[in-house]
Order: sequence, then structure tokens, then C-alpha cells
Amino acid sequence: MRGGRFGADLHQAMRDLNASIDFDRRLYREDIRGSLAWAEALQAAGTITAEENGRIASGLRAIEEDIAAGRFSFSRDKEDIHMNVEAALTARLGPAGEKLHTGRSRNDQVATDLRLFVKTAAAGVDDELSALIGVLVRTADREIDVVIPAYTHLQRALPVLFAHHLLAYVEMILRDRRRFAAARDGADVCPLGSGACAGNQFGIDRELLRSRLGFRELTRNSMDAVSDRDFAADFIYAAAMLLVHLSRLAEDLILWSSAEFGLVRLDDSVTTGSSMLPQKRNADGAELARGKVGRVVGHLVGLLTVLKGLPLTYNKDLQEDKEGLFDVVDTLRALLPVIRHSVATLRVDRSSAARLLEGGYLEALSVADYLTRRGLPFREAHRVAGAAVRRAEALGVSLPQLPLAEYRALSPIFGPDLLDLLSMEGALQDKDVVGGTAPLRVRAEIERLRKEFPIDGGPGDGPRGD
Repeated sequence: MRGGRFGADLHQAMRDLNASIDFDRRLYREDIRGSLAWAEALQAAGTITAEENGRIASGLRAIEEDIAAGRFSFSRDKEDIHMNVEAALTARLGPAGEKLHTGRSRNDQVATDLRLFVKTAAAGVDDELSALIGVLVRTADREIDVVIPAYTHLQRALPVLFAHHLLAYVEMILRDRRRFAAARDGADVCPLGSGACAGNQFGIDRELLRSRLGFRELTRNSMDAVSDRDFAADFIYAAAMLLVHLSRLAEDLILWSSAEFGLVRLDDSVTTGSSMLPQKRNADGAELARGKVGRVVGHLVGLLTVLKGLPLTYNKDLQEDKEGLFDVVDTLRALLPVIRHSVATLRVDRSSAARLLEGGYLEALSVADYLTRRGLPFREAHRVAGAAVRRAEALGVSLPQLPLAEYRALSPIFGPDLLDLLSMEGALQDKDVVGGTAPLRVRAEIERLRKEFPIDGGPGDGPRGD
């Protein structure tokens, strides 16, 4: 590649720094796929013969088989996957192999490879997210009758269905799916034929390339085509948001499975022990999910920093686009099955759920609503309900246990029907709006999701909690 331009070899330290083959070798399938399409386009343009195209295609497929089987010897001296494949092809075919790169630059080659990679990765993540949604919905359905406190400021606020809580994560993941779909759409544009930066000089049929590689459309500016990495940043951003959501779910699982909450028991298959303390069951799967968000967010910041201020067009800085992206994909592939299995196999402790509902004065809003429905302005009703909580605390009783005389001392509006309304069931039924925690609404939401995601059966239909 250095050809006749240079009179000395690269310094070894520069050679090591410059080489990307240690990590971009994983693009070999995409690279060979692009080269097969390029050879076909060269033949269509009359640059190579049909016989040469046939030999090139056979040689490329043989190289792909060798790499997949572990028989291929990669060379750092060839710098990257593109030159390693081309050198191997030339060694096998001679001049026919040397013709493959006619009119093509590694700039549009790597942009094509990376777009193909992101399209495949985004589709794979979408499959995993659909499966996770299915498990969340199945588990919500299985535990539909469990009531737990909802928290604000990590203080008990109102009763909700446990299923309603799980379905909140479904909403987050549905948004994540849309973000990954947008990243896939952003990658679904073919840059091949853009050359180094100015376009192709051999009349290459770019529409043929687009069709053969399965892209939705062609890039419209050769300079942007070889320097654009927005699609990679979009993918990593989607992954960062997904990891933020999974970290929040993991935090709930960690809290819920602690002895202090005791709400759920995580399966032995996703918990670990202690090297010193025999009694420990650590929620390490969830903790790793919570911890890995940092590395993914870091990769997003890293790529954005690389892209900031780069002059058009291609710069070697863009070599830094791959390792972070690859690590994000590997992190998602490792993490998502663990989270899915954790949710599918958790068991809810119903007695602990009932205990968590006690003593938090979760009926306070119902007291205020009672007054509001009888004409008292809400702010005044709020003050009276707060005073009722303070009085119940002083007497060491719950709001349902507070005598009616105590309520009437705070407001003559209170009547005998108040105590019949101060129940968890009543508080749930009261939230009968779209998006509310009323049991009928939550069941309807589960059924709606079941129609979109065929999720019957599977590990989420495990045993109900105790």
C-alpha cells in the first residue's frame, strides 16, 4: 500500500499504533460481502471480465471460510481487515486480485462495512428487547394480584400493582426499540462508490451496489459518505439509554431482593455467593447490569469526542469508531439474556408485599380525595389529610384505624362512609384511567401487549410467588 511513495518502512511503534486488524477483523463478513458486490459492479462497468469476477468471488468466499474456520493468518503489517483480505486474494489470484480495489478506497469500504455491521447489530438487539418485553409482560401477568407501594423520593407514596411497576419498564424498552430502529435506519444508506472523498471515476453503478448489499438508499454526497459516523453514535446512544433503563430495573431488583425489602427472591441461577460469608446471596447479575452503564456511556462520549471538530473528509481519528462500538454490542449480547432470565425466574413474596403496605399511610391521598369530592378545595383537603396522618402517628395507628371522631375533629365533612373507602383495593380501583394502576386497566394493557408480542409460554410462566 505504501507503493513507491515512501523510502523507508514505518517505525515499529508507528506500525503497532496504526494497525487496527486486532479489532476490525470481526468485520470480515461485511468486508467480503462488500467486495463481492464491488467485483460485480466492476464487471458491469467493463473494468474486469466475467471470468475475473468469478475467480474473485470464489477466492473471497474461500477466504471467508478460512477466517470462519480459524485457518486464516492475519498480519499487522497489512494494517486492517481490508488489506488483509485483499493481500490474501492477490496471493491466490495474482493480477485478478489486484484489480479488485479499482476505483475503491478504504474510506468508502470501511464506511460500508460499519453500516452493515450496525444494521445487523441493531436487528439483533431488537430481537433481544422483544424477548425481554415478553418476559416482563408474562411476569406481570403471573403476579397480577400483588400490590406493592410505589415510591417517590424512595419514600412510600401510593399502592400500585406490582404488574404496573413492571410494565413501566416495558414502556422504557419500547422507546429503546424505537431508538435502535432509528439507528438501523440511519445505517441503512450505501456509501460504497464514494471513493476516497470525491466519488467514483469508473462509472460504477451505485444502484447495483445498493441493491446487492441490501441498503435502503444511496448516500448523496461523497464527502459526507466517507466521514459520517452519526449512525454509530446513534447506535451507542440507543445502547446508553437502554443501559440506563436496565440499570434502573437492576436497582429495583437489588433493593427488592434485599432482606430490608424482602419483596422478591432472585433465582440461584442469577445470584452468586461470598468467598467468606456462607449465608450470602448476591444479586451480581443485576449489579453488573447497573455497573456496565458506565462503560457504554463512556463509549458514547468517546465517539462524540472523536467526531467533534474533524475536518472533512476521512481522518485516521475515525479508526477509533470501532472498539467502543464493538464493546457496546458485546456488552448488550452478554447482559440482555441475564436480565431477561432474572425477570423470568424471580419470585414475589406476597407476605412481604403486604408488610410493605403497612405503616406508610398510603391511604392519605384517599382521605384528601374524599374531602375534595365533597366540595373542599384540594389544598385545604391536603392540609386536613396531612393533619390526620400526624394524629395517627401520635396515636400509633394506621389511617384506617384512626377513629372517626378524630377525623371529624379535623373536619365535619367526614362521615361514616370514610372508613369503608380507606382500603388498598379502593385506592387501586380509583386510578381507573388509561395508564393508571386500576386492575382492569393493567389487565387491558397486558392483553394489548400480548397481541403485539406473541409471548405465551416460556420461562416467565414459572411458579407464582409465595
